Amino acid sequence: MWLLVGLGNPGSRYARTRHNVGFLVMEELAGREGLEFREKADYNICDGSIEGERIAIMEPLTFMNRSGSAVRKLVGRFAVPPENIIVIHDDIDLETGKLKIRRKGSSGGHKGVESIIQSIGSGDFIRVKVGIGRDQFVPVEKYVLSKFTKEELPLVKEAVGRAADSIPFIISEGVEKAMNKFNKN
Repeated sequence: MWLLVGLGNPGSRYARTRHNVGFLVMEELAGREGLEFREKADYNICDGSIEGERIAIMEPLTFMNRSGSAVRKLVGRFAVPPENIIVIHDDIDLETGKLKIRRKGSSGGHKGVESIIQSIGSGDFIRVKVGIGRDQFVPVEKYVLSKFTKEELPLVKEAVGRAADSIPFIISEGVEKAMNKFNKN
């Protein structure tokens, strides 16, 4: 069993913002697999299989800084070990449109990732980071909630597609091979 978690904030106010790129990847992946989300109290979820492995795709609806509480519920429900959790999130330290896969580690200052680490008691989950860039003249808290520029949209669309491509590859080929393939962009 694999748990695939796209991080973002719920509601139309945050749709298509930089911080919601994890939701965009999950929606792309679910669409490719013909899966439809169901809304629960704390998350949207759909389930199925990828590469012969059972999966659950979730979008926490608890706001970014409290994502871990929703993730903890599904980790307990499905008894998913940390190494079978893939968290997809934005990264301001990567150029817009760049992708980076990591096997495990710290939160790197990302509040949603930090919430998951604290809630499940482990940082040993896989991360698929999608670069959203940084603007040195805009405070981080404001920047991550802004929408992508017209010039950035093609880069983001391509990155969302590559991130969605990386997930079945991670499941079938392993995180090391995925890092070698997808971190080169």
